[in-house]
Amino acid sequence: MHDNRTGEKLSTLRESLGLSVEQLAERSGCDAAVIEQLEAGEVAASLAPLIKITRALGCRLGTLLDDDTRMGPVVTRADELESVARLKSLETGTADGGQLTFSSLAAGKSARHMEPFMIAVQPGAAHALSTHEGEEFIHVLDGAIEVEYGKETHALVAGDSIYYDSIVPHQVRAAAEEPARILAVVFAPV
Repeated sequence: MHDNRTGEKLSTLRESLGLSVEQLAERSGCDAAVIEQLEAGEVAASLAPLIKITRALGCRLGTLLDDDTRMGPVVTRADELESVARLKSLETGTADGGQLTFSSLAAGKSARHMEPFMIAVQPGAAHALSTHEGEEFIHVLDGAIEVEYGKETHALVAGDSIYYDSIVPHQVRAAAEEPARILAVVFAPV
């Protein structure tokens, strides 16, 4: 069992708005079972459903992911990176796809509009495409990735970057048997 701060915050926010799991599922377009599993800490939190859920709750993605909030700039030192979520799939966290390990680069910044992450992309099988509101920017630091975007697939290597609208179905995966490391900045409007 992993730390379930995200699930506990999700449950608290949902209950504070007087919503049942089923009502939140209907508002967010997420399966009620996924919400229940997230709240219970039975599956690792994953980006696409969290974006849909936070939008339905009227809060920022960072509200669920942050440990604390500070005004002004936030500096994150290389040796201080904290893993925020371990994912096996961008959709549910339970598919057989390659694992993505997200490390937040601005966990303490309050009222931010962007979510910057350092992401380790492990090789694995393809998984369902993700779609959510917002935009994403990815810069490849090490290794090679493929970004499936709509009907196109873009191969990127260290030094390459891509910026896209997240509403178009997409998937990020390792392009080889070697892991890759990317810097990703996600903008998810509330």
